[in-house]
Amino acid sequence: MSLAFSVFSLDSPIGPLAFACDADGAVRGASFAGETGDGLKRSMTREYRGATLTDGQPPEAVLAPLRAYLGGDGDALTRIPWRIEGDGFQQRVWRALAEIPSGVTITYSEIARRAGEPGAAQAAGVALNRNPIALVLPCHRVIGADGALVGFGGGLERKRWLLQHEGAILL
Repeated sequence: MSLAFSVFSLDSPIGPLAFACDADGAVRGASFAGETGDGLKRSMTREYRGATLTDGQPPEAVLAPLRAYLGGDGDALTRIPWRIEGDGFQQRVWRALAEIPSGVTITYSEIARRAGEPGAAQAAGVALNRNPIALVLPCHRVIGADGALVGFGGGLERKRWLLQHEGAILL
């Protein structure tokens, strides 16, 4: 499979965000990795062998919802086109993740239940850890059974900011 990716960065209140979009404009990778997107480029090269990576302009179908989300429209993330690959359980976890409304948090146990595997909270955590498009698929909305902020690749301070931004945590 040969894919062409446009990699771009966006400044945000939680630091620079980098995104990789395929030729159809769907997000395939996202990172809190910095201004240049180098980490994301390496990740995309590993994930999609033979893909062509170029720095480019973000598709408006991705950029407009991102700006709207950062501007306060919590539902804007649902308007971002995405396409990622994973095994059956990962796909079910990621689809369940996409359905968590802005401002709502659920536990790892609940995400496992929604993915059709009650009792597989730890496996759901592994699937969330492998989410290549954090923020677009809002894994920051998944919390520990005791309500603790745990398990976010972007760092717990970013997770806290995102949840506060969505109104899930009071300031």
